[in-house]
Amino acid sequence: MKNYLLLSVLTCFLFQCKQKTKNNSQLTLNSSIKYAKGFDIIDENGEKKLVIKKVFQNSDQQFTYVLSSESDAQQNKIKIPVETIVVTSTTHIPMLESLNVETSLVGFPHTKYISSHKTRNRIKNGEIIELGLEQDMNTEKLIDLQPQLVIGFSLHPNTKLYNNIKKTGIPVVFNGDWLEETPLGRAEWIKFFGALYDKEKEADSIFSAIENEYLRVKSLVKNSANIPTVISGSMFKDIWNVPAGESYFANFLRDANLDYAWKESKGTGSLQLNFENVLEKGKNAQYWLNCGLYETKDQLSVSNPHFKEFLSFNTDNVYTIAHKRGETGGLMYFELSPMRPDLILKDFIKITNPSLLPNYELTFFGKLK
Repeated sequence: MKNYLLLSVLTCFLFQCKQKTKNNSQLTLNSSIKYAKGFDIIDENGEKKLVIKKVFQNSDQQFTYVLSSESDAQQNKIKIPVETIVVTSTTHIPMLESLNVETSLVGFPHTKYISSHKTRNRIKNGEIIELGLEQDMNTEKLIDLQPQLVIGFSLHPNTKLYNNIKKTGIPVVFNGDWLEETPLGRAEWIKFFGALYDKEKEADSIFSAIENEYLRVKSLVKNSANIPTVISGSMFKDIWNVPAGESYFANFLRDANLDYAWKESKGTGSLQLNFENVLEKGKNAQYWLNCGLYETKDQLSVSNPHFKEFLSFNTDNVYTIAHKRGETGGLMYFELSPMRPDLILKDFIKITNPSLLPNYELTFFGKLK
């Protein structure tokens, strides 16, 4: 009898463990997120949830939103599909446009930074209201607009502004795309907007096309015998900020099969170096990619005459993002590039291995004039 009871308990325990494992695996299998580390979309007990895992630097604070047929700001319930929205970063604009939901955008802080012709026309027509600076938004104007949702972006977890917005009954969802450390991870946030607009299939399709093209051009250059040497970054006062070896930007250089001077360094942010450090290690680099916001060699040499000691300067191989601007001065690179890493990678390959992409024209980068 005791053996029978023991066997029954053991069988029941194993069955429960199996069921639990099965349920957990279903949650994992239902996720379509491949590269992004900052968010997930899961189905749990018949509810679709948007889980935001990281939105602030040096913070593990998480947010979970239930996507449903009704909205409740205090319960983190979001009504989908979203019909009217306020977003707070230019990186969100291309994602809305690619899903054909840009007409839902009713307000934006500091609209002059938006480069897209399509959205700029809506600004001119008064369809998108200027809300001031992001951390100092005009909440009265925002409340008057009564958007169904606000997408928050913040460098720090001090979210007083957004908490005040939530108190008015307007839900706020934080977006942390800028914290992703891989090119495809950042681009995958298109699925974040796909979930909010009930357009997950469309978002999956858009991302798959970008992913396939990125991997195609990466494989194109992978076995090239030409591996040019490169440096990157720019000086602010006496400090030269260069991408650390594990950073978002360094990943592009690695995937473009480039010999980056600080490829072995640790860290996902920037290294703060003095001029002598960079000169010693990067003086003979063939290319200088992303020299900051300088547009001409004269501007660069005026800022520091010693830049003339670099091989890349003397061979006209210094490249900038400053040439490609919208009509009100917004930089196209900051707006579009997070969603289109395939184009950044193509730019780097076209610059350093042009024969591999003979018909491609540079999208974000241009040679200093």
